[in-house]
Amino acid sequence: MNFTQNERINQITSSTLIVGVDIAKFKHVARAQDYRGVEYGKPIMFENSREGFELLADWFRKITMEQGFQDVIIGMEPTGHYWLNLAYYLKEQHILCGVVNPLHVKKSKELDDNSPTKNDIKDAKVIAQLVKDGRYAVPNLPQGIYAELREAMKIRDHLSTDLRVVQGRVHNWLDRYFPEFLTVFKDWECKSARQMLSLYLLPHELVSLSDEILLKHLREAAKRGLGLGRVKSLKAAASRSVGMKQGTELAKIELQLLLTQYEYLQSKFSELDVKLDELMEQIPYVQQLLAIKGVGRDTIAGFIAEVGDIHQYRHPKQIVKLAGLNLKENTSGKHKGQTKITKQGRKRLRALLFRVIMPLVAKNGACRALHEYYTKRPDHPLKKMQSLIALCNKLIRILFGIMKKGHEFSEEKMMQDIPRFKEVPLAA
Repeated sequence: MNFTQNERINQITSSTLIVGVDIAKFKHVARAQDYRGVEYGKPIMFENSREGFELLADWFRKITMEQGFQDVIIGMEPTGHYWLNLAYYLKEQHILCGVVNPLHVKKSKELDDNSPTKNDIKDAKVIAQLVKDGRYAVPNLPQGIYAELREAMKIRDHLSTDLRVVQGRVHNWLDRYFPEFLTVFKDWECKSARQMLSLYLLPHELVSLSDEILLKHLREAAKRGLGLGRVKSLKAAASRSVGMKQGTELAKIELQLLLTQYEYLQSKFSELDVKLDELMEQIPYVQQLLAIKGVGRDTIAGFIAEVGDIHQYRHPKQIVKLAGLNLKENTSGKHKGQTKITKQGRKRLRALLFRVIMPLVAKNGACRALHEYYTKRPDHPLKKMQSLIALCNKLIRILFGIMKKGHEFSEEKMMQDIPRFKEVPLAA
């Protein structure tokens, strides 16, 4: 992966045709120029379809042949998800594709005509100019097992969101119709609580059933541990319930719908877990990654889904930048501002790393000791948040080393990476 601006600029020579594409949902606009900015051909508009992509290919190939260009680079602004179809098509055709930062496009609009006017034809030229200057990035388009894994984690995120919605709605239902239920069952998601809710009865209806019927129904889900005492407690709570008694018929239908949705989502989680296990088995060095105390399968799957094939990267700094965890500073003359992380990367990757570093500090002895060192060292101690960011970057380097070269994780080696830190004992 070409990641320095010099390398990107060197890819563009006098024999390179540069095509800028402004992306939209239905129709895209393309303009072509050489490395000096001289434009060739007329701008074309093509649809987001196979025919449209072939029209684009025929158009720039014709210019290439007429003007004697040897190669082509297509630059585009990654607008939403609409650019992905074209990017994958170009990759299949072995045509180099680059993406430009939308912020750069917005700030570069006035360079040619001193006007902030925005339109598709103008944007296509601005994009081509940015590519000419090497201000583009080669997109990481996952292939094969990595594409499957990214889609699996995307589905998992969607399921998690849907599950949280259902969980909140069940709590809402209980607060309205049976607020005393959670005084008997601490968690409505346990089998016994869901079994009682599956009767779809309101408190005043529950009281009318005999203890034997309720106990029999309860024992269908919980064979042991719950008995007549729990049933009596539930009926006592129902007898003094202050739950609503209006709209009860449809309230029961609502509860039935919510519990059905909950069971469905849980079953899909189980199916997805099986598929994730199958996918993870096909990725090298996964077992070495899972051997890190405090790192689980979902963390590794999420990391690989965001990063893709590790062999695309030459240095862990590229992944740090991809996650938006690289530092930026604000200095001018004698003024020295705060140093912060850029946050200009994949936010899912950044969030995943931060979520996993918290339990790592709690459970992994080396991470806990490093956190203590970073925050309490005599020279330039870090604040707690700064230390966690540093540990996130450290984790990236560890995962990179294991996945790239198959290294075994060693807490002792991790400790020795810090100057003068050999003296600090490893926390138990």
